[in-house]
Order: sequence, then structure tokens, then C-alpha cells
Amino acid sequence: MTGYQIDDVPSIEIDEQFKQILEESNADSAQVDLMSEAIIAVDESDNELGPISKVEAHYSSGELHRAFSVLLFDSNNRLLLQKRASHKVTFPNVWANSCCSHPLYSESERELKDALGVKRAAIRKLKQELGIGEDQVPINDFNFITKMVYSSRMNEEWIEREIDHILIIKADVDVNFNANEVSEVKWVNQEELEEMLVAEVEGDGEIAPWFRCIASRLMTDQWWDAVGDSDKLSAISDEMIHDMGDVSHMLSYVEGAGLNVSIKEVKPLVERRISESLRASKHSTLSDAMMHLVDGGGKRLRATLPWLVSKAVGDSHSGLLDIGAAIEIVHNFTLVHDDIMDDDDTRRGLNAVHIEYGLPTAINAGDAMLAIAFERLVLAKGLDNKDVAAMVNRLAWMVRRVSEGQQLDIEFEDRIAVSEEDYFEMIEGKTAVMFLTCAEIGSRMSGADDETIQCMADWGLAVGLCFQLMDDLIDVLSDSDTLGKPAGSDLAQGKRTLMVIHALSQDDSQGLTDLKAVLGKGDTATQEEIDLGLKALADLGSIDYARERAEMYHSKAHSCLDRLPMNPAIKALRELTDYQLKRIS
Repeated sequence: MTGYQIDDVPSIEIDEQFKQILEESNADSAQVDLMSEAIIAVDESDNELGPISKVEAHYSSGELHRAFSVLLFDSNNRLLLQKRASHKVTFPNVWANSCCSHPLYSESERELKDALGVKRAAIRKLKQELGIGEDQVPINDFNFITKMVYSSRMNEEWIEREIDHILIIKADVDVNFNANEVSEVKWVNQEELEEMLVAEVEGDGEIAPWFRCIASRLMTDQWWDAVGDSDKLSAISDEMIHDMGDVSHMLSYVEGAGLNVSIKEVKPLVERRISESLRASKHSTLSDAMMHLVDGGGKRLRATLPWLVSKAVGDSHSGLLDIGAAIEIVHNFTLVHDDIMDDDDTRRGLNAVHIEYGLPTAINAGDAMLAIAFERLVLAKGLDNKDVAAMVNRLAWMVRRVSEGQQLDIEFEDRIAVSEEDYFEMIEGKTAVMFLTCAEIGSRMSGADDETIQCMADWGLAVGLCFQLMDDLIDVLSDSDTLGKPAGSDLAQGKRTLMVIHALSQDDSQGLTDLKAVLGKGDTATQEEIDLGLKALADLGSIDYARERAEMYHSKAHSCLDRLPMNPAIKALRELTDYQLKRIS
């Protein structure tokens, strides 16, 4: 392979889609060739999952993979830095540590004992990138220090998502860098590095996000003092995986990803947490019932929202994924019980849980899910005891508000006179409070100030209210296949949506008569009666009225985001704000 002096570099055939993507990038042919290298996909604990091509690991949402970062010091305790070449596929023109790359999916570089795999990879890349001979960097002179996990986006297309193994070596070396990889090198002492870290540089010559994490968050005076002393280096080494979260904001020119890609980045991580929790029961039928709706799919908006918000307003960490999993479990618990109370047979195109497993098991599964959600929450990583108590209290408040909203929804079916104020109280509890809680918790756990936390809570409430208004509209404007349940079913069940409340306040007319004829008729309603009822909502202006209110909350949500400082992660929140509105635009 171009640029290497070895013959056994494992590679994966790149499919036509990725070939086209790479051809359209600014990278030269040698860099494109390197994107077919087979590297090591890993889970959050750095357990090997299998081979993955570099392009697949770094494109779009990317995949978590193993990496290494070398800190090479000379005899004067100066650290070697390299500036990445301008035609690199990812993160060109940034200053990084001495050498950073990936161990390959080969027997020698997968070896975990004494970090031999990453050390061999480091020797290979020091030669390939910097022309440093193997004899100048003996493998026994490398010291493994620690690991860190981070993600950093460059733009919509490219991202780093790595568990980075950090190595230190002290050696006087001859540097003859490969211009295809590196454009410049320099040696810096501790003071000079600190000056680089605080310098206001934007664009060409910025510091790479992963190196900023190492230098600013991990690299203490002890590290500098220990360079060249194996005993001291051993004393500061650990087996931890330091959680840096998403650090995209550390680069000035980064372009954020949209909603779908941003969700896709962490959706598998959240779903693994959900599955671990719900599959922990020794009773397989109960586990299957709890997993039924989860396995049926879902975008996981609520599950990923704490993480998405935290990225936009502060620091993110994996504990936010635990919190998101807990909230998603609560959400699915409410769906199981909602379908029972609403007598709905289908959900997401599947049998409802009470249809698939029977009513007693469905009720029991919902109850268990609520308890499991709190179990997941208290096990969330990165939370202090005071944080756990606050989160439990807030989640309990959310569940109570959801129950209150659901109770109002139940009672409304038997009440003719339901006001708009009643309706908004109901949907705030039943739907909007989950968005509010996700946004509030996400911002609070990111370290945001009180003003920002309140801003995001206001945003979550506005998005949630818009979401439910649009959900009601979608029920009357979409077909059954799109909905995954019979179109107009809310009308037949007598749901007091804003449209129905508005229509019932109008003067008598044939349309109002048609609406009243089907409202609450349930399974006995014919399709013709439902169609007439839906037509009445349109003719009476009730659909337009509800849409106007939805657009008002949509505008309010965007105004909250307008108050935030610029951050690449806001792009996904903008798209989430628009999500429901676009479904029927």
C-alpha cells in the first residue's frame, strides 16, 4: 500500500459509495488508498468487535475504534509536535501530538498484553509519517499511560470516534517527515505548549481536539516530570478510559451534523443500555414483553436528547446516555400502558404488547419498566451522589406529570366541555414534560449555568407542545400505513385534541353534526363516518387553527436556540425543532 514499507497491511474493499465520497474529497490518491486500511472496531470498554475500514469508521456517524497517541520527548524534555498535511481526509492543517493513528486489524497490532499491539502500530507510523527508524524507538522504551474516549466532528461527513491509547517515549530521533502526511514539525517545552494551548488561533494551525484533550485535561506536571523515568511513568499509568465526551467544539471551523447523523452517533450506545437493562430479568417472557416496542424501532429522540443538548451547551459524557436510556424506558412504559387504556391494537406497525403477550403480562411489563428505568438512572456514569439524588427526583416528577396528563386525557373522553387551557395542561404533562426534562437534565449535567438551563427547559417545553400538536395533526392528515395505526383513530376514540375542542366551539352546522356523530364512537365507527369527521375538522378551520398554534411553539423554540452561543451541535437541535413540522409540510 502506498506510503508503507511493509507488505502485509490488512485492508477492506471499499464499496462504490465510499469510493465516490473519497473521490469527491480534497484528499490525494495516497490518502484515499489509506482509507481502506482495516482497523479495530471496539465497544465502550475497548473490547474488540472486529475489523472495519478507516473510511467506514470515520464517515458520517462513524464507529468507535481503537487508536493511539504518541508523545515523543527528546533528551531536553521537549515534546515533538506535527502539523497534519493539508490534503489529509480528516482534520488537515492542525497541530497534533508526535504521532496519532490506529493499530491495524492484524495479529501483531491486536495484541493487548503490555499494550504491545498499539506500541507496534506506533513504531510503524513513526516510520511512515516521520521517517523515524525502529532502532531509534525500541518497543521496550514505550510507556503506556492511559486511555481516553472521545468523539470530534470535522463536518457533516467526517468524524473521529476513538478509544485512544496514550504512549510516552523519550528518545533523540532523526526526523525526516513524509510530506504526504505531515507539513511541519516542531519541538516544544512545557511552557511553549501551554502558550499554544491558550493562543487564539482559528483555522490553519489550530490544535487538534484529541491533542487538546490530552494536553489540557490529562497531561499534568507529573507527566512532564516522569518523562524518561520508567518507574515514575508506571506510577502514573492507569487502566482507566477517561471520558472526554464530544469535543467537536474545540475546533473553530467545525461544521455540525444534522439530526439523523447526530442521533445515529449514539443511538446504538443508548439502545445497548436499554437492552442490557430490560434483558436483565431472568424471566424471558417478561424481558421479551418489555423489549417488544423497543425492538419495533423508533427514532430515539428522547433517548439521545440529553446527549444532544449537552453537546450544544457544555460538556458531554457517557452518563448522559444512561440518563437517556432511563427516560426512553419510561417513555416505552407509558406506551405499553397507553395502548391498554386507549384499546389500541397496534403500535409502530406491530401488535401492541397487550395483544402480543396478553393484558396481565403487558401491565406487569410496564410496571417493571418503570422500576428498571430508575435502576438505570442511579447507575449512570459520571454522576456525583448529589447529582443522582437530583436526577431521581426530577425523573420521578416527570413520571408523575406524565401520569397526571394521561389521567386528564382519560377523563376528557367523557367530558363534553374541555377548554384549550385544559388541553394544554394535559399535553404538557403527557408529552411535553419529557422533552423539557431531557433538555433540562442534559444542560444541567453539561455544567451549563442557570440561565442556559432555563433556556433549554423552555426550548424543550416548546418543542414538546409543538410535537404533540403536530402528532394530533398527523393523526388526521396521514394514512394508516404511515401512522402504524388506523388513521383517524383518535377521533373515533373521542380524543379531545385542540382541533376537536376548536370545532366543538363553532356554531351548529352539518360539519359539526358529522363530527359529533363519530366522536367517541370507537370500534363501531365506519370509515365513512371517520372520513366525514375528518372533513369537518378541515371545513371548520380547526386543522388550520391547530397548525397555527404548533407553528407558534415552533417559533418560540427557535427563539430559545437563538439565545445560545454558536456551537456546531445546535444544528441538530434546530432540525429536531423542525422535525414534526416537516412531516406534513
